Amino acid sequence: MDVRRVVVVAYDAVALIDVACVTSTLEEANWHGAAPCYEVRVAAPGGHAVTCGTGLVVQPQQTLERITGPIDTLVVSGGIGYADAAANPLVVGHVRRLARESRRVSSVCTGAYILAAAGLLDGRRATTHWQQAHDLAARHPEVVVDPDPIFIRDGNVATSAGVTAALDLTLAFVEEDNGAELARTVARNLVTYLQRPGNQAQMSMFVGTPSPANSLVRRIVEHIGSHLRDDLSTATLAAEAGVSERHLTRLFLKHLGQTPGRYVRQARTEATAHLLASTSLPLPAIAVRCGFGTAETLRQAFVDRYGIPPSRYRLTQSSAAG
Repeated sequence: MDVRRVVVVAYDAVALIDVACVTSTLEEANWHGAAPCYEVRVAAPGGHAVTCGTGLVVQPQQTLERITGPIDTLVVSGGIGYADAAANPLVVGHVRRLARESRRVSSVCTGAYILAAAGLLDGRRATTHWQQAHDLAARHPEVVVDPDPIFIRDGNVATSAGVTAALDLTLAFVEEDNGAELARTVARNLVTYLQRPGNQAQMSMFVGTPSPANSLVRRIVEHIGSHLRDDLSTATLAAEAGVSERHLTRLFLKHLGQTPGRYVRQARTEATAHLLASTSLPLPAIAVRCGFGTAETLRQAFVDRYGIPPSRYRLTQSSAAG
């Protein structure tokens, strides 16, 4: 088996977890494979030690400027120092150069800014940490930024969401390179999922969305969450709120960025995801409990939201499945 050469790019104020998720996953693959399959090296400008955003210091094994190809996988880390790194011609120029000599190019979290600055995401679909997605899109309109997925593959370029999403992307690389069995072994030893589907949304509305500032919208959102199986048409919600449908829609667009109908569909779909992962309820029962009525209606909504069918999601996520 050929040993695949992996270069992880770091810089001052890099996120240590962005680096470690990649390096630790690949070293686990080396430990548990039939033979070592990756040569993993961290590289930094000048070969100097970098101080991570946490204050810890990482000593790279290689100097960014001196690396030459061929490289199997180039990984650009994220971190609070991403803006300085993306504005540094030395870092951007050498990432661009090394990308030409790499079979596969990827970024973790805000490392996407550096790939974008190097022109490596032009015309491509890409993601980053959900908090930075709008800013990345504004700064680089030539990039098709999607804030939802855990990671995105577009040709030979991959981008991942924030921090631990690097685990999911790296496990996907391990499976692609070495097969599903080694990826499962690595995931078990890291005590993590084999991998979350790349299209899984980064943030669940139940943990990620702050309560709306508007008291009426907040009350209707709470009503939706506790009455998913009931009639939640815009007309019914407007009557519950004591306002017109038009006014309720206007309030939802202002405070939640979506119509009441879209919010209800999202709430029902994410409740479905929770039940798929945490129970062994059959799909028709989940459909009724979450207000979809039929399993087929649920399946269509779920695929629209997550990009995979409920059965696949349960297989990768379910604690009940072990």
